[in-house]
Amino acid sequence: MPSKHADVVVVGGGHNGLVAAAYLAKAGKKILLLERLDYFGGAATSIEAFPGIKARLSRYSYLVSLLPKQVIGDLGLEIELAPRRYSSYTPNPLGTGGLLIDRNDQARTKQSFESVGSQDCENWNSFYSRTTELAQKLFPSVTAPLKKRSEVIQELGELAEFIERPIGELVEENFQSDLVRGVVLTDALIGTFAPNVDDSMQASKCFLYHVIGGETGDWNIPVGGMGAVTASMRKAAERFGAELISNAEVTSLTEDGKVTYQLNGETHEVEAKYILANLARPELARLLGKTSPRAEGAQVKVNMLLKRLPKLKEQIDPVAAFGGTFHINENYSQLQTAFEQASRGEIPNPLPCEIYCHSLTDSSILSPELKAAGVQTLTVFALHTPHPLVNESNNDEMRQKFENAIIDSLNSVLDEDIRTLLLEDANGNPCIETKTTKDLEDALRLPGGNIFHEPLSWPFAEDSESLATPAERWGVSSGYSNIFFCGSSAKRGGAVSGIAGHNAAMAVLES
Repeated sequence: MPSKHADVVVVGGGHNGLVAAAYLAKAGKKILLLERLDYFGGAATSIEAFPGIKARLSRYSYLVSLLPKQVIGDLGLEIELAPRRYSSYTPNPLGTGGLLIDRNDQARTKQSFESVGSQDCENWNSFYSRTTELAQKLFPSVTAPLKKRSEVIQELGELAEFIERPIGELVEENFQSDLVRGVVLTDALIGTFAPNVDDSMQASKCFLYHVIGGETGDWNIPVGGMGAVTASMRKAAERFGAELISNAEVTSLTEDGKVTYQLNGETHEVEAKYILANLARPELARLLGKTSPRAEGAQVKVNMLLKRLPKLKEQIDPVAAFGGTFHINENYSQLQTAFEQASRGEIPNPLPCEIYCHSLTDSSILSPELKAAGVQTLTVFALHTPHPLVNESNNDEMRQKFENAIIDSLNSVLDEDIRTLLLEDANGNPCIETKTTKDLEDALRLPGGNIFHEPLSWPFAEDSESLATPAERWGVSSGYSNIFFCGSSAKRGGAVSGIAGHNAAMAVLES
């Protein structure tokens, strides 16, 4: 059996694994990164999803907010993130008008609030000025050792209510309009299955991470697609001397640093002082010959290619409507009803969805021919579709049902059937693909299709938690002394951020 040695073995070549490998290689460590798939980047990848169509879609993850400038600068990453002029558009599903949040035109935004019968414009500005202040206080801490809850609460002052009270309560107190309340709450429900007022505080944690990125809360488009982000991370890791191997299936780990993997039909073994697990906790447990409970996801993602943007029932330029996040059937009351329906094992009707169009901001992902033809991408993210709705035997059937529900939800605000606008691939099939939680579990080994790997944690430690070891201080402890989490299972993990990769590397360098 071929055997080798390394200072650190990184298991999993998603974006956090690449970041950790780059930092440690830069520090002079001998690094071996093993990736099961034939590409690097994990869920942060771009792919030509439709045969014969030259469009590189961000297949799974698609926007960036939480990637610190520090990580980009430290590693010399060549990453361009493009801002979106429009924050969001939400047609009124129960009446006329639509809410357009135009960052460049406050008067237009105010008029838009009035069009949906809402007097919440000032409330909106006040609320989001507070979340910006929250971001400025919290985000710089995500690439530093963990603070304790009491210290953070003292630093936040009145803003501490964002971590002490359910976000649904704050939404209800600060806004009057059912539509506006829903738009605000959606940031608490991306990948999180929870009621509007969630006493478990999972929705509050999700909301927090959605509003603190970059000290602004802005979600930007990665120019060139998400694959361009991870390609730059891979180049950095290789430039600093890390060895990266794809098609390497790790089959077992030991607590003392032995990693066994399959490559080209041969069994290989490598020994290292530290193992960085860019894996979900149940996957780490499996490789150690143990078991661990899993936390399940609650979302469906659809990628489409359209001949052009669709016409809307409301008189608004589709470029503005689809230029930010397009919310459909996400009024506050609709979100609660959808949660209750899904809790009963039903597909919510109507299905809450949000949409964005990458190609409006960055057309570089399209071939010159597609650009000239006016083709546009559309990404749809459906909420409240929990993993228990799908299983091995019904996944194909449920995927089609979800897709139909998403199309119905979309069509409810359009002036034409979205199906008639779908581009056809080289085989004459419509350019639409749907990914359920089961699909994510199968393709990416995300247990239960949970995009965060496990329930999100606060970006601080509880007062009762130990911070005695480097792994504990940096929030990457796995419970094993020489195995650190370097992905979304770490504290402050989740989303395309590189934070967990950075923090795992720092823990190794301090150990």
